Amino acid sequence: MKSEITIMLTHNDFTVKNALEVFESCKDLPVSHWGFKDVGISVDEMIALNKVMKSAGKKTFLEVVTYTEEECLDGARLACKCGCDYLTGGRFYPSVLDEIKGAIVKYFPFCGDVGGSPVSVKGTIEEVVSDSRRLLEAGADGVDLAAYRTTNGYPISLAKAVLNEVGAEKIIIAGSIDSEERIDLMDSIGAFTYTIGSALFDLKFVKNGSFRDNLEHVIKFRSERR
Repeated sequence: MKSEITIMLTHNDFTVKNALEVFESCKDLPVSHWGFKDVGISVDEMIALNKVMKSAGKKTFLEVVTYTEEECLDGARLACKCGCDYLTGGRFYPSVLDEIKGAIVKYFPFCGDVGGSPVSVKGTIEEVVSDSRRLLEAGADGVDLAAYRTTNGYPISLAKAVLNEVGAEKIIIAGSIDSEERIDLMDSIGAFTYTIGSALFDLKFVKNGSFRDNLEHVIKFRSERR
């Protein structure tokens, strides 16, 4: 399975203030998946941003990096209000499933023992895999794995184990994909999608370039490696 990249208009776990401007400058590029977080800009700005993304033919992702039931419910309501295609992150709660019932949004909560901002994932590989199975059995559409934020020190082994358990189409890999080496590894694993955000704003690929220059570099690098 060929992975998609999801471009997150976020830096240090906040949606950037000029997210709409950045998207407009890059919407012509061959990237179909775009997202933002539930913090950093106003709800009205999120709704407007998502509308522009959808009008450009993109699939849209809202990621929540909060963990209480009420916070996750707020994220679900926001995803529905914006009209996002995917609600990712947060902890799993059955009440979130109830909240999004009947909406277009697909639900990919974090798997494993998660917490903090940036998110960290505690537990052994076996424990995270078991939790991934539990989430799907409980009704989630898939899982969001912060592989490079694991405390066990084996992000690639963890990602492969979770993918083998739930299937490639049911896993999003998020966080700290900030080098060509890590992009190569993500593409070799073959998850449904993986996110890139802060690395583009931090100019990790083209040091003296723009956000667009860095995204173009990633697109070219991936196409040349296939």
